Amino acid sequence: MQIFAFYLFASVVIASAAFCIFARNPVHSVLWLILAFFNAAGLMLLVGAEFIAALLVIVYVGAVAVLFLFVVMMLDIDFAELRAGFMKNLPLGLLLAIILAAEFIIFGALSWSSEGMGEANAVVGPPAGGPSNIEALGTLLYTKYVFLFEAAGMILLVAMVGAIVLTNRKRGGVRIQNIQEQVNRRPEDATRNTQPEVGKGVEL
Repeated sequence: MQIFAFYLFASVVIASAAFCIFARNPVHSVLWLILAFFNAAGLMLLVGAEFIAALLVIVYVGAVAVLFLFVVMMLDIDFAELRAGFMKNLPLGLLLAIILAAEFIIFGALSWSSEGMGEANAVVGPPAGGPSNIEALGTLLYTKYVFLFEAAGMILLVAMVGAIVLTNRKRGGVRIQNIQEQVNRRPEDATRNTQPEVGKGVEL
């Protein structure tokens, strides 16, 4: 059953990656990328890496891929110019793809031919009767590396605040949201009760 699931997930990942590259519509490319992420998460579940599978779904699908989708849908893309640029850079892209494929093949051959690497590369799951990968990782993060984990959270918080400050600058022709004015607004200032006569309508 696991072999069938592996070949199913792997084949769908390869097919969706190919469709992601060759799709003419950028929105379709992002959707194929999301499908590839879901099936890659399935492969991680097969080898016992539940935490990495959860990261693929939560971070990559739930944040990165959806952000890509929103950006692509909001941009006014000239598909003719996009295809022209693709064809112009096609030889360089093919050369890089061949070099990367050769590196993967050589690295894989060296790994399997080395002594003892076959056992090291075997699929290793969580020990029988022991904690799962997520439990072991959580215990390690919140005991040994708790201060580094909190420091990383503070750095991300400072980066988020900095991004908000940089994007909240005053620009010409753009109305800035006044939060204090909105909070202090009273209901009687926002609504007005009128009794218009029949057929007269409402004066704005």
